[in-house]
Amino acid sequence: MVTTLGIVLGASLTLTMVALHFARGTEHATPDDISQKVLERRAESVHETDFPEPMNRSIGGGGAAAAVGGGGAEGELAEGDAEVDDDAPPAATEAADTEDAEEAEAETATPVLDENVMPDEEADLLIPVEEYLQSGVHIGTQQKTESMERFIHRVRTDGLYVLDVSQTDRRIRTAASFLSNYAPEQILVASSRQYGRFPAEKFAEAVGARARTGRFIPGTLTNPKYDGYIEPDVVVVTDPIGDSQAVKEAITVGIPVVAMCDSNNTTSNVDLVVPTNNKGRKALSVVYWLLANETLDRRGAEPTYALEDFETEL
Repeated sequence: MVTTLGIVLGASLTLTMVALHFARGTEHATPDDISQKVLERRAESVHETDFPEPMNRSIGGGGAAAAVGGGGAEGELAEGDAEVDDDAPPAATEAADTEDAEEAEAETATPVLDENVMPDEEADLLIPVEEYLQSGVHIGTQQKTESMERFIHRVRTDGLYVLDVSQTDRRIRTAASFLSNYAPEQILVASSRQYGRFPAEKFAEAVGARARTGRFIPGTLTNPKYDGYIEPDVVVVTDPIGDSQAVKEAITVGIPVVAMCDSNNTTSNVDLVVPTNNKGRKALSVVYWLLANETLDRRGAEPTYALEDFETEL
């Protein structure tokens, strides 16, 4: 009798708890998808350009491209503190070694001052073609991707691809026009490459943007609990490979990406390409200097920076 009564009471209590649980649940309104709100707000802030890239996600339309390396949540931090790698994993160390070797190779590549670097020798450029040549802006790598083929003028006898300087010049102007539409503090420039850090920081100083150089901390654009979390409206990167974390997070939150791209870069996750040698110290100084001055000019401000201001000693 006691056993039967206990079973009945237990079953009744269980049914009551289940009923209460579902009753409370039906009163709770499911919140809207916050991530979708963020994407919509970002999309509204994106300005149009005449140079949409293939697989473009934001500028000029084209829909959402697939995120880099899988889900967008990867790299986000669950807590407010950023991850700190005391010991870099072997893969990261190898990547850093490869980057150092590429930069060293780019520095030793000898520019030829009378080299054929564009189809139209009479093209109107921001600076004399000799200055582009001297900085090595046109010197690509010995590899090329399908997406960068349209920016390549020819291949040298030593196997290095030569970028079309006239397209570099034109894209600098386009990028400057695009960036000038944004509030200065809403522009973020990121550069993990050693030779890109100083000119990137100088660019940020010149146009009033924010800079994140060196290692890009995961969650900077995607984790509001992280103390260093920011919400820029556009991101500029030195190299889509070296700055892949910044690119991935920009894609996650729908921020357009302007990138310096070499002959070996893939541009499927870049909204606006600036074709250039993105490994050489002098080349990056020239491109960031021109981009800063052109952005200031399009805002109606007087460019006051000289190339020397963007160059750093070895």
